[in-house]
Amino acid sequence: MYGENVRPNSLAPPALPAPGTLLVDTSRADRVGEFRGVAGPYWSLRPVGGGAEWEVEPRHVRPAVLIEQLRARTARLNARSRGEVL
Repeated sequence: MYGENVRPNSLAPPALPAPGTLLVDTSRADRVGEFRGVAGPYWSLRPVGGGAEWEVEPRHVRPAVLIEQLRARTARLNARSRGEVL
């Protein structure tokens, strides 16, 4: 239930996305990450190109739109071609 049609002060928690879903952390300059799971009241996200996971409150997360998904996946492929990630 997360997205544009949910009131910002809604008490109902957003529905859990599937692991690997690309999400945007709006509390960190719209950083894109893969959903990894739940850690207490927070959601764990991981950079698309690999790296350390971070935690974010579900109210600060929204689904990545297509152009954001494309940018994140392209950045990962470029890093892989440079040998920075596997």
